[in-house]
Amino acid sequence: MSIIVTIHVEHERLALVPTLERLDGVDIEVVTQGTTDPGSSEFPFLVDYDDRGALERALNDDPTINEYKLVEWTGEGGVYYIEHTPETKLISTAVSDANGFLIHTESKRNGWLVRLLLPDRAALSTVWEHARENGMRLDIVEIHDNETTDSGPSYGLTDEQRTTLLTAYEEGYFLEPREMSLDELADELGLSSTAVSGRLRRGMRNLVAATIATEGPEQ
Repeated sequence: MSIIVTIHVEHERLALVPTLERLDGVDIEVVTQGTTDPGSSEFPFLVDYDDRGALERALNDDPTINEYKLVEWTGEGGVYYIEHTPETKLISTAVSDANGFLIHTESKRNGWLVRLLLPDRAALSTVWEHARENGMRLDIVEIHDNETTDSGPSYGLTDEQRTTLLTAYEEGYFLEPREMSLDELADELGLSSTAVSGRLRRGMRNLVAATIATEGPEQ
């Protein structure tokens, strides 16, 4: 039976970790693609950070990046295609080799929080062994069978997104007028307002995609 596993991976040469260490408050998410080349070293990333100059200076200095291309920039961040250097550590390689899929990947602390769909627990052992051989720290956050889970439906949400959305709902952030501001919500969660804004936006997008959306957004 297939399993869904949430892991947290850390290594100083994991993709974009030098940028995560350099920029306080930056949030980065791998943009899910319909089709991926398992051997590819180029991926689209959504970066939540409002200082484009500081961000791109960090990207220029990041030893895990060979080159990058801006796709779109807003006042709160941008989407970049980033090609990694051959020396960059990637967990996606082991996941593909184990016939698994990356469901969701986002930065957390100086590493990556990754939700995986794997065919069985032997595949998880393959991923674990890859991490060990490459000097990565891999912590299993959550694991359950794909078909049955005691925690209820996830609707594509990470634990952090679920907590942020529930707190916002319970504290009146979504009411009109609002009973709690974004800054107050951030204080409640012990996060920056930029991080909370990103979690709310990504969480609501994942929630819509998993419930009422019938197709992906127009490009």
